[in-house]
Amino acid sequence: MYQIMLVDDEENILKALKRVLAVKKDWNIEAFTCAEEALARATKKTFDLYLSDYRMPKIDGISFLTATKSIHPNAMRIVLSGYTDYDALMGAINQAEIFRFITKPWNDEYLINAITQALTYKDTLIENQRLADQVRAQQVQLNKQKQIFEDYKSKHPDLFNVEWAADGSIIINDDTDTD
Repeated sequence: MYQIMLVDDEENILKALKRVLAVKKDWNIEAFTCAEEALARATKKTFDLYLSDYRMPKIDGISFLTATKSIHPNAMRIVLSGYTDYDALMGAINQAEIFRFITKPWNDEYLINAITQALTYKDTLIENQRLADQVRAQQVQLNKQKQIFEDYKSKHPDLFNVEWAADGSIIINDDTDTD
């Protein structure tokens, strides 16, 4: 189940968002009208996605999302705003590393698809990180085994002095002196 936090200073917007997102049964939604309370909650629970209004009192959406980035760097972040300030948009992308900037009023289907894409992208990033960690661990193990092999080879060089035929078979020279 995905954990999603909604933050908007307008209670009616939060109600509308929760109603729209209720169609996804595997999404657990928590909503806050106060960014400070939302940040306090984020320190106690891991969220997969944060969706925040851009303009809020005290803490704006970019500052809020930047703070959540430091708390949960793997979480996805989306800004929802009635204002189309392109400088702010670029700041949001660069500073808070937002996944999407969605304008108010939003299209319900677009909003659901954007959140679904963000969560899918998050899962892909985490899986890639897991696989990269696995490859690094395997490389460490291979390096240890290679070192063991090289040590054994240096201690017993005659075992590795083999003459190979073109077909991959071993050529045995019977040139031993019987005198």
